[in-house]
Amino acid sequence: MLPSLFVAHGAPLLAIENNEYTQFLQHLGVTLPKPKAVILFSAHWESFTQKVSEVDEFETIYDFGGFPDALYQIKYPAKGDAAVTKDIEKAIITQGVTYEVDTRRGLDHGAWVVLKLLYPNADIPVISMSVNPNLTPEEQYQIGKSLAQLREKDILIIGSGGTVHNLGVLKFGSDHGTADEWALDFDRWLERHINNWDIQSLFKYNTLAPAAEYAVPRYGNEHFIPLFYAMGAADQERTATLLHRSYRYGNLSHSVWQFGVSK
Repeated sequence: MLPSLFVAHGAPLLAIENNEYTQFLQHLGVTLPKPKAVILFSAHWESFTQKVSEVDEFETIYDFGGFPDALYQIKYPAKGDAAVTKDIEKAIITQGVTYEVDTRRGLDHGAWVVLKLLYPNADIPVISMSVNPNLTPEEQYQIGKSLAQLREKDILIIGSGGTVHNLGVLKFGSDHGTADEWALDFDRWLERHINNWDIQSLFKYNTLAPAAEYAVPRYGNEHFIPLFYAMGAADQERTATLLHRSYRYGNLSHSVWQFGVSK
């Protein structure tokens, strides 16, 4: 059985950079058992109704601007898996989740940047799923929990976002790996409560965590909430391991969490 992961996708430039974080993700991709498929919740696919992809072959979405031409030349032609999509439908309907199947949308950079670093050959089927910022953390967690059984089929579940992600306070001229103290305080609080699987505190992060208003802007929680989907997928084990954490631009957190264990 594979674990579930929360993976920060950072800035799109990661797709063409060679640094500590990209090297870590590349190494992670070859050390984890190879999954039969990947289910990925991306911060960049928001919808009020849960969306589940059923795509033969994904197009690559360039949902960003002002970056080097090399980024726009990247293709990540991952294929879907209709059978896994059906398994997802069966699983989430048991939770009373209203959903829609999407047969057209490609992979946004929250998905393909992470996948390209983990699995550069695009040879693993992908099922993309949306996130709903209007749900409570408990509801997001329950959706992830409903998919836990799919991990037993060697399917890797990933939540792609970022624990500290506030474009309004980034320092683009500061890229030396140092981090603002408030960002460290927020991530340390998360680490303590994730390690203890204290979901009641985590569900109230916006009022309990230090500097939550900076780390997770009030109207910008879409990057944070994939954490709850990924944690929910490991509810039966309730074990967490911080695999990596580094920072760029003063406070952009590159955290990777593993939930559950490979068996």
